[in-house]
Amino acid sequence: MWLKKASRLAVRCLRWSFLLGCCILLYARLIEPNWIEINSLQLTLPHLSPEFNGYRIVQISDLHRDKWMNQRRLQRVVRLVNQQKPDLVTITGDLITRNSPQFIPTLKVPLSQIAAKDQTVAILGNHDHENDSKAIIQTLAESGIVHIGNGVFTLHRGGAMLHIAGLDDLWKGTPRFDLVMQQLPDEGAAILLVHEPDFADTSAVTGRFDLQLSGHSHGGQVRLPFLKPLILPPLGEKYYVGRYQVGKMIQYTNRGLGMTAKHLRFGARPEITVFTLVAPR
Repeated sequence: MWLKKASRLAVRCLRWSFLLGCCILLYARLIEPNWIEINSLQLTLPHLSPEFNGYRIVQISDLHRDKWMNQRRLQRVVRLVNQQKPDLVTITGDLITRNSPQFIPTLKVPLSQIAAKDQTVAILGNHDHENDSKAIIQTLAESGIVHIGNGVFTLHRGGAMLHIAGLDDLWKGTPRFDLVMQQLPDEGAAILLVHEPDFADTSAVTGRFDLQLSGHSHGGQVRLPFLKPLILPPLGEKYYVGRYQVGKMIQYTNRGLGMTAKHLRFGARPEITVFTLVAPR
């Protein structure tokens, strides 16, 4: 008798486990990838001039334009970005999924609709360099977006300056941090855009950057509660999601909006980050 009861219980457990697994798979496939979080943070930057107090920067990352990240989804992202009324928009790499050059021209229309008060700036990621990176840079220019790989873009408010520095992709690109440092003025707050977040250990040592913005890791993309993701990309394993304090520099890793490999997200919702900068008293 007890064997029959145990057998029935085991069958029920298997059925419930199968049903739960199907629900989780449907959620990870259909719901979470489309459930974009608008994450708002206030950051006090030690070198920020009072003229930039309240300055709004919107960060998007890892769009991964492909069959899944179609025009409709990309235009929705742009609408959400514009709703945040940004002064500046930063794109921290991987606009295109690897080996998908046919999607490069389709970036122009939605990206040209980003309505930043001052400017939209971008760097490339490893997937961009596995496509036609020159064509991507040209498309960015045609969309009114400034590519700042290995360069510095400076914003002015009277005599005050806010510097947005960009580094080419560490993994697949040609990063020249020495050139960035040569171009960076000694005065004014400085923010570094670099696709791979673990570069924070290098950039923080310089003492010149108040903030580093990165992407690359997708927050793990599939992450069980309270656990570190099982799979993380090279150079995105240490500072893989959210805010960190690295020395005197803040590091922030955006979870991105698109996906690679299996188009699944679990415990790592796609993200648009809104930073409101605060000047120290």
